[in-house]
Amino acid sequence: MCRNIRVLANFEPPATGDEVHAAALQYVRKVSGTTKPSAANQEVFDQAVHEITHVTRQLLAALVTQAPPKDRAQEAEKARARSEKRFGT
Repeated sequence: MCRNIRVLANFEPPATGDEVHAAALQYVRKVSGTTKPSAANQEVFDQAVHEITHVTRQLLAALVTQAPPKDRAQEAEKARARSEKRFGT
């Protein structure tokens, strides 16, 4: 999985449209192997991002969980701690 794609499910407040779009963009970039498509591929690239954004929103709305929602600040702190442990200060 691409490191830049973040978990979006079960957060309070819920994932924003920008976060969902960013994840879709990273997914399409990873799958297509390009960060900036050529002019010939721009339309199909943008369409893929749009469709994946839409499907991701549907998925997030339909997911059911019994776990309490995660806190963004706590998750960010955990990520910083993992990074510090892995790479040092």
